[in-house]
Amino acid sequence: MELAKSFDPHGIESRWYPYWESRGYFKAGFDPSRASFSIQLPPPNVTGTLHMGHAFQQTLMDVLTRYHRMKGCNVLWQPGTDHAGIATQMVVERQLEAAGESRRALGREEFVRRVWAWKEQSGSTITRQMRRLGASCDWSREYFTMDEPRSRAVTEVFVRLFDAGLVYRGKRLVNWDPVLLTAVSDLEVESREENGTLWHLRYPLEDGSSHLVVATTRPETMLGDTAVAVHPDDERYRHLVGKKVRLPLADRLIPVIADEYVDRAFGTGCVKITPAHDFNDYQVGLRHGLPMIGIFTGDAKVNDNAPAAYRGLDRFEARKRVLADLEAAGLVDGKKPHKLMQPRSQRSDAVVEPMLSDQWFVGMAGMAQAGLKAVADGRTRFIPEEWTKIYNQWLENIQDWCISRQLWWGHQIPAWYAADGTPFVGRTFEEASARAKAAGKEVCADSRDEDVLDTWFSSAFVPFSTLGWPDEAALERERAFYLPSSVLVTGFDIIFFWVARMIMTTLHFTGEVPFRDVYINAIVRDAEGQKMSKSKGNTIDPLDVIDGISFPALLEKSTQGLMLAAHKEAAARRIKRDYPEGITSYGADALRFTFAALSTLGRTLNFDLKRCEGYRSFCNKLWNATRFVLMNCEGKDTGLDESAPLALSTADRWIASRLERAEREVIEALEAYRFDVAARAVYEFVWDEYCDWYVELAKVQIASGDEAQQRATRRTLIRVLEATLRLAHPFIPFITEELWQKVAPLAGKAGETVMKAPYPQPDGSKIAPNAERDVAQVKEVVNAARNLRSTMGLSPAARVPLYLADAAPALREHAAGIAALARISEVRFVDALPAEDAPVALTGAAKLMLHVEIDRDAERARLGKDLERHAGDAAKLAAKLSNPSFVERAPPAVVDQDRQRLADVEAKLADLRAQLARLG
Repeated sequence: MELAKSFDPHGIESRWYPYWESRGYFKAGFDPSRASFSIQLPPPNVTGTLHMGHAFQQTLMDVLTRYHRMKGCNVLWQPGTDHAGIATQMVVERQLEAAGESRRALGREEFVRRVWAWKEQSGSTITRQMRRLGASCDWSREYFTMDEPRSRAVTEVFVRLFDAGLVYRGKRLVNWDPVLLTAVSDLEVESREENGTLWHLRYPLEDGSSHLVVATTRPETMLGDTAVAVHPDDERYRHLVGKKVRLPLADRLIPVIADEYVDRAFGTGCVKITPAHDFNDYQVGLRHGLPMIGIFTGDAKVNDNAPAAYRGLDRFEARKRVLADLEAAGLVDGKKPHKLMQPRSQRSDAVVEPMLSDQWFVGMAGMAQAGLKAVADGRTRFIPEEWTKIYNQWLENIQDWCISRQLWWGHQIPAWYAADGTPFVGRTFEEASARAKAAGKEVCADSRDEDVLDTWFSSAFVPFSTLGWPDEAALERERAFYLPSSVLVTGFDIIFFWVARMIMTTLHFTGEVPFRDVYINAIVRDAEGQKMSKSKGNTIDPLDVIDGISFPALLEKSTQGLMLAAHKEAAARRIKRDYPEGITSYGADALRFTFAALSTLGRTLNFDLKRCEGYRSFCNKLWNATRFVLMNCEGKDTGLDESAPLALSTADRWIASRLERAEREVIEALEAYRFDVAARAVYEFVWDEYCDWYVELAKVQIASGDEAQQRATRRTLIRVLEATLRLAHPFIPFITEELWQKVAPLAGKAGETVMKAPYPQPDGSKIAPNAERDVAQVKEVVNAARNLRSTMGLSPAARVPLYLADAAPALREHAAGIAALARISEVRFVDALPAEDAPVALTGAAKLMLHVEIDRDAERARLGKDLERHAGDAAKLAAKLSNPSFVERAPPAVVDQDRQRLADVEAKLADLRAQLARLG
C-alpha cells in the first residue's frame, strides 16, 4: 500500500501501458446491450514521427475514448497508418541517391521492394510514440493503407466507380511537380508570398493600327497564349472585342475576348489567356472554346509547340530569352516590382506548374450533392459550427478529383491498355482481359497503367474498409456497432481532402454517413503564436517534453537536417533563448493535461511549456494529497462497514457536494467537446477544493474528532479521492491508475484497472447548498485573516488570537479549522471587537481583528524614525521638482518618475502620521 514519496512519471508510464495493452483493455466491444462509441485516428504517415499536432489531437481522442469506455460503452478507437505516397517515395529515393543508386536504374519491382523494407524498418516508430502518450487504440485492428484488406477495398472502389461511369481518364489541368514528375494535390501545394515582377507587354492588333498592353508575371507562358481577355463592361476595350492581335514571337493571330473573370483594375485591364498553364485561364478557355497549347515538358522545359528558338530551355531560362527578344522588338511597355503568391510543392519546393495531362478522375457532382445533404439534414455536424460553411462552399464549387499520381509507391491503377490506347479496368488482369475480349480488343499483362492512386483516395474509405468492406457480411456485423462512428477529431486543413471525401464515398458505398460529429481541433503554435517550423527553432518534440532533453542534445536535434546556414543560425538562437537549460522532464500526464486545458474552440493553440510546468505541479499536488490520505486511512476504519455510526461534518458534506458539481461540469463539457472547461473543472476541484481546503480541514477533524467523526472524515477523504481519480483518468491516465490501485480497496472498490471502472455519474443526491454556504463563509474568514496577517507584517511563525464579531453560526463549528488554516493561536467569538489599534476586516460572515500585543513606546520610536527618514526624502524630491532648470531640461519620463516617487512618499508619511496618532 505504500506510495513513493515523490511522483516519478517514467516508472509509472513504463509499468502501466504494457499492463493495459497486454490485458486487452483497449479492444473493441461488441455487446448489443451497450451503447457504442467509435473514433477514427487520422492515419499518420507510416514512416513519420510524432509531432505536437499529433500529440494534441491524439490526447483529445484518448480523453474521449477513455471517458466513453468508463461509461460502459462498446468502444473502438481505430488506429492505422498511411502509406504517404510522395513523402515515402522521396525518403527512399534520397537513400538511393546517397548510395549512388537511382529509382530508374533499380526498376519498379525492386524499388517497391526497397520501400516495403523501409516501411518495415521505420513503420512502427510513430505508433510506439503514441503508446508513450497513453493512446488507448485497439492495436489488434491496426491497418496500413496498403495492406491486403485495404488494397482489395481500393481496387473494388475503383472498379465499381469506373463501372458506374464515375471514374474516367481524361486530359485536364493539374498541379504538376516538375522535380518529382507527378501531379500533386492542392494540399501538397503551398502558396508563398514572394517578390516578383509585373511586366507590361505589347500585343499588336492584326491590322497594325495599334496594340493592346497585357500585364503578366509569367512572360514565358505567352508562347502558349490563345487569347487576350478584357472585361465586357470595360469601355476602353469594348470596341476591340472580336478582333485579333498578333502574338509576339510566335507570329500567331489570337482573338480578343470578353470575360467577367478579368479584373479591370489589375494592370492594364487586359490579360493574356494561356489555358494550358493557368487554372483561371483554363476555365476561360473552356467557356470560350479556346485551343489549349501546352508548351512545357514534364520537367518544365519548353517543348516543340513553341517556336524553335526556345525549345529545350528551362522555363525560367526561357523567361529571360523571351523578355530579351521582346525588348529587342520594342514590345516591353514597362515593368514594376510585384508581390505574388508562388505555388510551391511541399515535397520538392519546386514551383508548381499547371499542366495539361492525361490523368484519371472521379466525377464528384453527384456525390457532392449527397455530402451537402447529409450535413444539411444534421446527420453529420461540424464543431465548431462555423466550419459547416467552409465545407459547404467547397462542395458547392467542387471539381472532378484527379486521383492518379506518376509514382511507383502506392496502389497501382487496375487498368490495362489495348493497342489503340483504350483502357480496360478489372479487379485482376484476367477480369480486365475478359472485358477487353468482350469489346473485341486485347490487353497484355505488361500494359498495366504505371500510375498509382492518390494517397487520399485510399484513406477516404477507411470508415468502411476497416469494418470489413467489401465483404458485406463482415460489414453488416460491425456496422451495427461502429458505423457511423461517433466523432472524427481532425484539423481544418484536411476538411476538403479527407473529411468531405470520407462523407461522400461512405454515403455512396454504404448509404450511411461515416461519422456523426466532426470536431475541428486547433492548430498548435508556439508560445508567441507563431507557426512551428524547424527553420525557426520553435518546434518541440512531444517526447522531449515527456522525457526531458539536455541543451546540447536539443540544440543538435533542432539544427540537424537544416540545409541553409541562415536557418541553422536562427534555430540555434531560438533554442538558446527559450531553452538555455534544455527541457525538463514533465511526463505524459502533464503534457496531456496541458493540451486538454488549452483546447478551446479557437483556431490556434499557443503551447507554452510554463503551462506544462504548472500541470506537472498539479500531478505532484494530487500525488502528495493521496500520500496524506493513505497515511491517515491505511489500516484504519474508513467506513466500509455501513452499519458503523458516522458523524459527517459540514466540511464532509461540502466536499461531496462540490465533487458532484465538478462531475456534472466535466461530463457536460466532454459531451460538448469543451476539453478546456472539463480540464479546468478537474483542476479547480482537485487543487482549490480538495487539496487546499478539505484536506486541511480533515486534518483537524481527524486530530480532534470523536470516533464517528474520524470514521466519517476518513470515509469522505478516501471516497472523494477515489471518485476524483476516476473523474480525472481520461486526462491523466498514468498517475490516476497508479493512485487508484492504492486508493480503491480502501474505498471498497474492486477492479483490475481504473480504466474499466465506472465513470462518476452525478444524480444530485449529494448536493448540499447549506454546507456549501457554510464552508464558503469559513473560506471568506480564513482568507480575510490571511490578508490581515500580511497587512500587519506578521511572520509565518507568529500565532496570535483572531477576534470574530457578528459571526455566522457555521463558523463556530469550524473554529479549529479556521485557526489551523489561518495559522492563528485561537478564535475568540465576541459580541463586539475590542477597541484596539489594529486593522479590521469585514466579510459577509463576520467582522475580524487580529489581536497583537505591542510595546507602544518602542513602536512610537520606530514609527518616528521612519517618519523622519521619509520626510527627508520628501523634502529632497520637492526641492528637485521645484527647480525650473531640472523640470525643463530633464527627460519628461524622468520628471514624471520623480513626481510619482514624491506622491508615494507623501502617502507613506500620511500613513505613518495616522499610525502615530492612533498610538497617542
